[in-house]
Amino acid sequence: MATRRFPAEWEKQQGVLLCFPHNGNDWPGKYAAVQWAFVEYIKKVAEQETVFLVVADKNLKEKVTEMLELATVKLKNISFIIKKTNRSWMRDSGPIIVKNGTKREALNFNFNGWAKYKNWQLDKHVPETVAEHLQVPITNVTYKGKKVVLEGGALEVNGKGTLITSEECLLDPKIQVRNAGFTKEDYEAIFLEYFGVTHTIWLKDGIVGDDTHGHIDDLCRFVNENTVVTVVEDNPKDKNYKPLQENLKRLQEAKLENGQALKVVPLPMPKPILFDGLQLPASYANFLILNNTVLVPTFNDVKDRVALNILADCFPDREVIGISCIDFIWGFGTLHCLSQQIPV
Repeated sequence: MATRRFPAEWEKQQGVLLCFPHNGNDWPGKYAAVQWAFVEYIKKVAEQETVFLVVADKNLKEKVTEMLELATVKLKNISFIIKKTNRSWMRDSGPIIVKNGTKREALNFNFNGWAKYKNWQLDKHVPETVAEHLQVPITNVTYKGKKVVLEGGALEVNGKGTLITSEECLLDPKIQVRNAGFTKEDYEAIFLEYFGVTHTIWLKDGIVGDDTHGHIDDLCRFVNENTVVTVVEDNPKDKNYKPLQENLKRLQEAKLENGQALKVVPLPMPKPILFDGLQLPASYANFLILNNTVLVPTFNDVKDRVALNILADCFPDREVIGISCIDFIWGFGTLHCLSQQIPV
């Protein structure tokens, strides 16, 4: 019997799944800017690996190809997938690719719009379309006969058996409930069966403004198999201060799958970004690890440089590159939320 394993993001990748934004409602008033920001994002990934790029239709494919040519993107590294979607957040609606023995397997976690939005019927078909394009088998994830709803943004793994997630996202009994009645034990049984995870670290709450209600990829990320970075707020009056201190404390007390202590590196938060009366969930933890580089969201903030230096120390064998996400964040997410790595 083959056993599944969820590879860490820093393991060798075939490419990255992205979806070209076509739903301007996700970025009201900023849609034109977001498209060019996205071209720059694609360019950075395509410099070193394949971009599996979902586009809504042939017309958009033509338009995007022209934009990519203008920006001198390596077109030979773009593999188009034509598929209508509701949104572009591939971390959550796309498949999670795991290793099953020596082979790859796509997992479909039954995306339902973060248990918040009504329009996700197109997004729910993304996993099977991508799996077909990659020519890997797909499994619809169930537990005790029920469909399991999980998003990639809620899961952070070290590839060795430890997973980090948040109670706010998975266990809140009233708000954005993904799987009614599921307990920690239920989730840990799912993590073991589908990811080969033997040890789960539970943080408490996510950051203010997070539309997903507590995704881990805005909070805490593994940078190697025994080290995490975790965001902390240095202003005691800020709404994020107490929850992030609680998460820091939990991590400092946490153990890994092998019983060893976790190494914890604090990462700053940018100053609050307010737009149209909302505090947006801007976080330096929403970076994407590629084969040779790490792409880090920046926010025209004095802390940008601090965050980039901390992450450069954490990834000595990769180039760490900042990408301005001041437009992306108006859609409530940035680089990691928009992408899903495809392991070799």
